[in-house]
Amino acid sequence: MSLNIIPFIFARGNSKGIKNKNLLKFNNTTLLGNAILQARKIKYVKKIFVSTDSIKIKKEALKYKAEVPFIRPKHLSTDTSPEIYAWRHAIDFLNHKLHIFPDYIVSVPTTSPLRRISDINKCLSLAIKNKLDMVFAITNSHKNPHFNMLIEKKGKLQIAIKKKISRRQDAPKSFDLTTVCYVFKPNYVKSNFNLFSGKVGYVHVPKQRAVDIDDKWDYRIAISLNK
Repeated sequence: MSLNIIPFIFARGNSKGIKNKNLLKFNNTTLLGNAILQARKIKYVKKIFVSTDSIKIKKEALKYKAEVPFIRPKHLSTDTSPEIYAWRHAIDFLNHKLHIFPDYIVSVPTTSPLRRISDINKCLSLAIKNKLDMVFAITNSHKNPHFNMLIEKKGKLQIAIKKKISRRQDAPKSFDLTTVCYVFKPNYVKSNFNLFSGKVGYVHVPKQRAVDIDDKWDYRIAISLNK
């Protein structure tokens, strides 16, 4: 099978929860280096790209033989910038500057270092087999919006989704969207802002492999589980 699969790691420099989060130590490397090493083992892969606004991150990526063909514009690298815009920027650069037209892009976030390569390959295989636009990795949620997730409204707490459910077992099953990976067709991301609107699939990943490092506590958990 001849497929053009491009792993992309999107790693901005001004992370808010933890300073220089993408350069934190992990597995005798960094979170960025770990993601690059994992991406190198994805099926059909020949090149790995990194999108960043940071010179420090670029240097770290080059150390692990990833390609950093551009520095991401600052307006696509803020705390409030939806990552889909960084994805679109990367796709446009591949298409118009490098004349590369991937069948699928695999986003490999640095913040989910406990995933297995098999988790990523399952997502990719599902996308290829069923010709899907997008594949997510999900895990069972600890809370349920029908039962024990709350919102505040006019100073009062209430169940997020109002429904007469008295037992957690009776609530519709809910899942957390993970940062294990995202597999998508470039044209789908370019033409759709709602990423659940097309032919979408999912792969279930155990919670212990889906830890998402957002703050120092998450980082401690990841380090502890990795021992």
